[in-house]
Amino acid sequence: MKEIKLSMKGITKTFESDEMKTLALRGVDLDIYDGDYLSIAGPSGCGKSTLLSLMGLLDTPTAGQYLIEGIDVSKLSLSEAAAIRCEKIGFIFQSFNLIDELSVYENVALPLRYRRQSLSEAEIYERVMACLDKVQMNHRAIHNPNQLSGGQQQRIAIARALVANPAVLLVDEPTGNLDSKNGDDVMDMLKDLNREGTTICLVTHDPRYADMATTRLHLLDGKIIELVKLRAAV
Repeated sequence: MKEIKLSMKGITKTFESDEMKTLALRGVDLDIYDGDYLSIAGPSGCGKSTLLSLMGLLDTPTAGQYLIEGIDVSKLSLSEAAAIRCEKIGFIFQSFNLIDELSVYENVALPLRYRRQSLSEAEIYERVMACLDKVQMNHRAIHNPNQLSGGQQQRIAIARALVANPAVLLVDEPTGNLDSKNGDDVMDMLKDLNREGTTICLVTHDPRYADMATTRLHLLDGKIIELVKLRAAV
């Protein structure tokens, strides 16, 4: 039996202002197992970004329970959530979110420097170079991100997301700032990572990329209206 990496039960998220109350998610139940590759699709405003933010501990649910590798993270303090996020979640964003003032090496090393359990420089070097090798970018370690193409920057972002050996990669529209060739290359890389055992949760508007996953989830008005197994997970 595979381990459940992420488990959500009855997750609801409400946003309130003086004039309006918006129910962004309505009783979401979802289990993501080790080796799964889940794509999340749906129209704008359906709750995709909200769901990903909750998964990544960037926000907290209004109601419901959320477990990461068996740890209840539903009501953590900000500092507790940040520590779990650093160790358990890898993020890949549309906009890369790399720091131009730091080298590629230092960008990838950042998650390791914020861990509660510190690593030696030798351990950090070994992990960073292994992840850069995995995305075929170790020859760019001393360059800065603004010296690289968009496709190369997204590869660096993938290496940074992998370096802490997270429970799951959360991927938000990773091809949005790339041309079609570089976009396809990045998606092929994610598929290869999943085949090697990486658990991935992807938000995408592109049906071609959504169907590269092992499971496709469709959201509408904050509810899961479809959860389809496309192929066996690794």
